[in-house]
Amino acid sequence: METKNIGINTAVPQNKCEDRNCPFHGTLKCRGRIFTATVLSTKMQKTATVGWERRHFLKKYERYEKRKSTVKAHNPLCINANEGDIVSISECRPLSKTKTFVIIGVLGKEKGFKEKMEAEAAAKFKRAEKEEKKDDAEQQIE
Repeated sequence: METKNIGINTAVPQNKCEDRNCPFHGTLKCRGRIFTATVLSTKMQKTATVGWERRHFLKKYERYEKRKSTVKAHNPLCINANEGDIVSISECRPLSKTKTFVIIGVLGKEKGFKEKMEAEAAAKFKRAEKEEKKDDAEQQIE
């Protein structure tokens, strides 16, 4: 079996796939930067939204702030990463308008991912309710 060097020591997936954009079984060449990220969404076909936090230094306050980066990455069928997985992604040629990364391996599961996503959804819901109450109060005043 032929093994491809994609710039990082990752095991070749056992299941085969017919995807030509697979870095292991297809013709896609990986080059550039490699990131470790968490899969946030897999609602699209063969595409996953992945994100990671980074720290940015603010010179004025001499402190760091958290910033988030999210990108879309190709999710080959032989890897098939799910929401909450910690994955390695590698840069590749543009596969679509917004997709320039490919998942090259699943490293594990993120602890507490489901609870974190539920808390974010609840916060959005509460914020929407608060705005509705504010709008109703303004309409009653008029």
